Amino acid sequence: MTRLAVLADIHGNLPALQAVMDDMRQFAVDHVIVAGDIVNWGPFSAAVMEIVTREGWAVIRGNNEFYLLDYRTPRQPAHWQAYDLLPWLYEQLEGHWHHVIASWPDEISLRFPDAPPVHVFHGSPGNPWRSLHWLMDEDTLCQHLSPVEEATVIGAHSHLALNRHVGRWHVLNPGSVGVPLDGDLSASYMLLDAAGDGWQPTFRRVVFDDAPLYREFERQRFVERYGVIAELVIREFRTSRLQVHPFNAWWQAHCPDQTPTLNLLAQFEQADYWSYVPPEYYLNRE
Repeated sequence: MTRLAVLADIHGNLPALQAVMDDMRQFAVDHVIVAGDIVNWGPFSAAVMEIVTREGWAVIRGNNEFYLLDYRTPRQPAHWQAYDLLPWLYEQLEGHWHHVIASWPDEISLRFPDAPPVHVFHGSPGNPWRSLHWLMDEDTLCQHLSPVEEATVIGAHSHLALNRHVGRWHVLNPGSVGVPLDGDLSASYMLLDAAGDGWQPTFRRVVFDDAPLYREFERQRFVERYGVIAELVIREFRTSRLQVHPFNAWWQAHCPDQTPTLNLLAQFEQADYWSYVPPEYYLNRE
């Protein structure tokens, strides 16, 4: 019986990836699949790339890989000029790793002998920026999945685990190894066992030591160099909750003409956080 381990959204979080690899060793996994967003957000993008390529895992690109590949090219959208962290990402991975990622596929079809084929994408078919999540209505989900022939599909991008049957599809998301956003401070991944006419998922949560993550942020002078966005990124790791999106939503609603500063961030902290969070991220809300 084929057993897969499915990882996604590692986001340069080396301690989380190492903990997941330690956990996987007890399960006799035949192959590892990574559904995009290996790099960015965390400070260990190059080290994570070393592991993923060394292990020979099946990997696709996520939207954060596109940030690297299209930055400083004619493909770069105009609004990326406001993305403060793109120079930092490019600095970590320019040269060799850039060329490795450039050759990765955007989607893959897995075809093992003892279960039906599986289609793997990052966000949704043909679009790594749009996630399929648990609050999405059935008609919308089916519309997004309509190009896919395979009955089992694996997506990522939302950083939220998903196990849902809709129309003729079994829709799965392993959650995020590096930056879970459901309020649970542990790495998320999924085992997938061949079950004859389908696949049986088992979701795993793995506690990891995040201290090396913050030491590396400090060593790189992350907040000193990149200000508010860097502080919000670190808070996402510390809280396992969205921070950048709610702050940007509040900022655009109340003071779009002001430059984001740590003082402005202090004002945001007095606002109703949950009113700026998309409802699909209300999981485990206190």
